[in-house]
Amino acid sequence: MNKKQLLKFIALTIFSTSVFASDTDAQNNLSQNIGKVKSVKILNEGLSITTENAQVILISYLPDVVRVRIARKLADDFSYAVIQYANKYFKNFVETKNDIKVETDSLYITIDKNPFRISFYNRKMQLLNSDYTAMGTTMWNDEITTHKKMFADEKFIGLGEKTGGLNRRGSSYNNWNTDKFAYPTDFDPLYKTIPFYIGIHDSLTYAIFLDNSYKTNFNFGASTDEQFMSYTCESGEMNYYFFGSATVAGVIEDYTWLTGRMKMPPLWSIGYQQCRWSYMSDKEVLSVAKTFREKKFPCDVIYNDIDYMDRYRVFTWSDEKFPNHKNYIKQLNDMNFHLAVIIDPGIAVADDYTVSKDGLAKNVFATYPDGKPLIANVWPGRCNFPDFTKPATRTWWENNFKGLVDDGVEGFWNDMNEPASWGQSLSNTVEFDFDGHKTTMKQAHNVYGMQMSRATFEGTKRLLNKRPFVLTRATYAGGQRYSAVWTGDNDAYDDHMLLGVRLVNSLGLCGFAFAGPDMGGFANDATKDLFQRWLSICVFTPFFRNHSMMGTRDKEPWALGEYVEPEARRQIELRYQLLPYTYCMFHAAVETGIPVARSLALNYTNDEKIYYGDFENEYLYGDAFLIAPCKSTEKFTKVHLPKGEWYRFNDDKKYKGDEEVIVESPVTNLPVFVKGGAVIPMQSIIQSTAEMPSDTLVLQVYYGQTSNTFVYYEDDGSSYDYENGNFYKREIKFDGEKKTITFEKAEGSYKTKFKYFKVLFHGFDEIQSIASSDGNGYYLLKGNPTKGFVKNNNQMNFTVTWK
Repeated sequence: MNKKQLLKFIALTIFSTSVFASDTDAQNNLSQNIGKVKSVKILNEGLSITTENAQVILISYLPDVVRVRIARKLADDFSYAVIQYANKYFKNFVETKNDIKVETDSLYITIDKNPFRISFYNRKMQLLNSDYTAMGTTMWNDEITTHKKMFADEKFIGLGEKTGGLNRRGSSYNNWNTDKFAYPTDFDPLYKTIPFYIGIHDSLTYAIFLDNSYKTNFNFGASTDEQFMSYTCESGEMNYYFFGSATVAGVIEDYTWLTGRMKMPPLWSIGYQQCRWSYMSDKEVLSVAKTFREKKFPCDVIYNDIDYMDRYRVFTWSDEKFPNHKNYIKQLNDMNFHLAVIIDPGIAVADDYTVSKDGLAKNVFATYPDGKPLIANVWPGRCNFPDFTKPATRTWWENNFKGLVDDGVEGFWNDMNEPASWGQSLSNTVEFDFDGHKTTMKQAHNVYGMQMSRATFEGTKRLLNKRPFVLTRATYAGGQRYSAVWTGDNDAYDDHMLLGVRLVNSLGLCGFAFAGPDMGGFANDATKDLFQRWLSICVFTPFFRNHSMMGTRDKEPWALGEYVEPEARRQIELRYQLLPYTYCMFHAAVETGIPVARSLALNYTNDEKIYYGDFENEYLYGDAFLIAPCKSTEKFTKVHLPKGEWYRFNDDKKYKGDEEVIVESPVTNLPVFVKGGAVIPMQSIIQSTAEMPSDTLVLQVYYGQTSNTFVYYEDDGSSYDYENGNFYKREIKFDGEKKTITFEKAEGSYKTKFKYFKVLFHGFDEIQSIASSDGNGYYLLKGNPTKGFVKNNNQMNFTVTWK
């Protein structure tokens, strides 16, 4: 070795020693792969695997739902989102020198040993999802990231309340519940954390739910040259559930089985709701309520925003603005209005405030490490914040609603619960009980709003002894069990209106069936045309609320003048005519998790055009309607109609599916289509759900060549007796091949409110016969069946046949 070679060798040796000095340095400065498998142990419901640098647990919940936990050291198993338990679905475990194989009745799972990499296949051995070979799962200090292979045609939908397009590919999203006033249409993050997405590739589907409430990130191929996607947890475990159902609908059913589904809401809560920041006195609210009734605009709910309170102190009333609030609420009730009031989490720090003193005495507030309560400024000024992850706090919170419930309040609007404060940054050192799993703000932040709505729902349900209406701005996966949601402080322009459509549809994909935007925009003033367009869209949105901020023009449906008033009335009346249909769709959401407002990706997953920017806002309202939202300035709109037969709702014009059409779209005629084979129950116009409709339920039936089963459902709209069989349910089966409509025998003990039903036919040529069984054979119903017929609404089955 000459001198030059010797010097080069010494230099390389010094460099190698400094860079690869120790594993500890590598751990602190560079990411560390979890390494190769060292041992495997069979558990009751799955596998325990030890790798060089981590512990891994693989367990089954359903044949197509498998959980993966990865961490340097696994912690106590606890979740606010998941309500189910692992079960024994793994079988045929095989371990070789190079890999581990295990299967369920739905999945094949392969784990490469060196290094650890996991792959999920369906029973046809088609690859659904796998770790990215080059990286797999890596750890850096407290952070942990899983990298997944990204398929060439893969699309990603879901994540709940996230801006951007229907397909998330090419974007990156953070999960950290954030109060953002008048958020831009590309802003992230927003108010809710729902770390659940659905992957679609090669006509296959799968899904991932990352159950980690720390700050997390999903990178769907943004700045990765489309080689891989990844999800990262700032701290805690890599704790995800893999869903392998063959359809988007199946994935959603499994996900909502795992995290829970909503209860039936009170019937009045799916009517029209009127809100403003703020109606400043009882006289103003009562005047608005009287105007609704005088002008015959249907409405069920009026809100009180923050100014009803005494100095913004929750659970109080302003004696100046609402001097006799109990009588005020009675007057609203007498006009068939339900009152909803805002409730913020910030509890004013004040010696003359009973709620504050009681909370301090009972130690219900989140604290700093020294035991002193967190103090931050919100509407009342200096505030403490209840620790809703503490069972005693939730009980304390529940009991505080007694006064409002006794006064007659039935709606409870949880706001500012990200938690928000002036300055937007609460210290990560703040401590929370986390139901006995002590932690800090870093882990509790994203579940704070969910646990607040949980305490609100459980408390008001107990106090009312019937269904309350709870609305929340911030929440976490599984929060659908406790509340409806709205999309926060939106803005009054067309692109925000269309963004709201995508937000609601994405929330529906992630379990939140009861969702909607502030119709007309919270911030700034909508034009008359924008207001009309927005109202017509929200007729077909699960949560239907008109809301606006202080300083904007009045936005009650008559307030924009004669140009808007007649059409606004007609649209709200349509919402009430459709209440039987909408209520049936809520029942479907309660039973299956399938949302009321449905992205086309749910039913037409492999139709490439639904992901195009021109068509990504289109959605199904229930299983019958296709809504094509468009800007208020568009007089003609290009619509993509998926495969099937479609009818324009306003005039019955028939369209062939699987094509694009250009249709008229003035603000008085939103493009709304009905699917061939659909059954749509409608009622007479009413002014509120407290008013009985006429005794005839009208069933609109649309001709089609495909088959469909519609489940008609009724209950008392108020209690939970439906859980014990007190409902009326009837299947209506449309068979396009046999050319029959069969009305099956009704189930349940509830007596329907409709004495008759009237069947109207759309697109049929000639009805051949209508036969009904009354227990003594069949008889032909009277009337002109070509156009429709009326029948007593008894519980017997009957069949309609056409040529």
